[in-house]
Amino acid sequence: MEYLLSVDVGTSSVRAALVSTRGKVSPIAVRPIALWCPKPQLYEQSSEDIWNSVCLAIRDVTKDVNPAQIKGVGVDATCSLVALDTNHQPLTISPTGDDSRNVLLWMDHRAVSEADQINATKHSVLDTVGGKISPEMETPKLLWLKKNLPDTCWRRAGLFFDLPDFLTWKLTGDETQSLCSLVCKWTYDAYDRRWNEDYFEKIGLGDLKQNGWRAIGNTVKNPGQPIGHGVSTEVARALGLNPGTPVSVSMIDAHAGALALLATSAPGIPEDIDSKLGLICGTSTCHMALSAKKVQVPGVWGPYYEVILPNTHLLESGQSATGKLLDHIINNHPATQSIMKKLNTEELAPVIQYLNHVIDTQHSTELTADFHVWPDFHGNRSPLADADMKGMICGLTLDSSETSLVTLYLATIQALAYGTRHIMDAMHAAGKTPAISTLLVSGGLAKNPLYVQTHADVTGCNVLCPQETECMLLGCAMLAAGAGGVYPSVEESMRAMSSQATVVRPVIETARFHDKKYKVFFKLMETQLECRKLMQ
Repeated sequence: MEYLLSVDVGTSSVRAALVSTRGKVSPIAVRPIALWCPKPQLYEQSSEDIWNSVCLAIRDVTKDVNPAQIKGVGVDATCSLVALDTNHQPLTISPTGDDSRNVLLWMDHRAVSEADQINATKHSVLDTVGGKISPEMETPKLLWLKKNLPDTCWRRAGLFFDLPDFLTWKLTGDETQSLCSLVCKWTYDAYDRRWNEDYFEKIGLGDLKQNGWRAIGNTVKNPGQPIGHGVSTEVARALGLNPGTPVSVSMIDAHAGALALLATSAPGIPEDIDSKLGLICGTSTCHMALSAKKVQVPGVWGPYYEVILPNTHLLESGQSATGKLLDHIINNHPATQSIMKKLNTEELAPVIQYLNHVIDTQHSTELTADFHVWPDFHGNRSPLADADMKGMICGLTLDSSETSLVTLYLATIQALAYGTRHIMDAMHAAGKTPAISTLLVSGGLAKNPLYVQTHADVTGCNVLCPQETECMLLGCAMLAAGAGGVYPSVEESMRAMSSQATVVRPVIETARFHDKKYKVFFKLMETQLECRKLMQ
């Protein structure tokens, strides 16, 4: 039996898995990682803590196999910023000055004003991020570090990595970075394969060009290509792997999920990859669409060239809070504790199952007819690209009963689906063809049947739920299979290791109801923008 070793680093945990060369993911090991929030909107982690959890998870999952059976290693991670000093040791990114806190988490929004400063330049580089850079991307964060931590961080810096590239560096000792990370989060030019010197000078980061841009990466490869000489001797000894085991160039976690997700098929569903939209659902949701032609969509990141597959463009959009939003809605409602007591649980999953059951037994269209939610409690990533957007709830009364929670929960699910439709409409209006006709979902929310059915009803699309639910780990394995020569290319890995799916079809009878609520959805947006203007 031959295996691929997959490592997926999310917001709160590390997962490692052995994946067969036919795409079966099992077993899986999970290890937690720490998170600090010293101030609102600031989210910090430790690269050493993350690496230690990676090592533990790898040892957990490989303990019963011969290391010769492992033919390649694939890694993905959140698009978080890792800072190291000139001795390659952790370097603080925190106002606390603690060098162990050297990772700016993807969802950190401390660099909002720096993003505004960059956007004010209207530089042509911004065309690749929907015309407006997000504070979740790396150049605003780098600018924040330079302005706010000049002595404790900036002047001591040696290397800045995206977290996926930090992990492949730890595995191999090779500083090669992924085209996926650098193009999608760092404004690297995928067509000319270079950094735009004029852009960095204009935004105040021209000093990064020293030593041939070594601090942020001067050796760049496509995902799925092998890095250096594979797993280093030191790391192999520590993890029980064979030295030289091939390691693939990494991907951002959502992109690895998209790689596996967009390969998914089902009988009777068109296989044209350009007509599919992948939703990688977790704390947030990433919406990923591939296109053979270059299409620029205002408020949508990209088009990113070759960051997933050769000769294709990626349109990347998303919602900054989805699973986290639903947790927030439920946790902060007064009826939740009584439901937990009734169910004899302290976990949210049984509560969600209970709410779904209640909704199944009622006429949900009537339940939310006068109740509406705008879901941007953590800003709007796409297609407004407005980090200042706030959440809105319209239709509140003095009711704090269980029915009140059911209504709020359902309206929030619907609002998330309207957000997906908003993204799709923006893509179609900008010329994305063929039109998206199939959604593919993975991650935690994909296990929620109400979320899935509502997306089908709101968008009018068939929704595919892969039988292999671990799309990030499967995507990493596809990369590893390409790098390790198990298959001649990543495209061949996709074909050989792809998952079949079940199909959830839209209920046409609810379409008119959702069309009406979708119009209200935009009224909420217009009201918020108008209120903001009046208060300026």
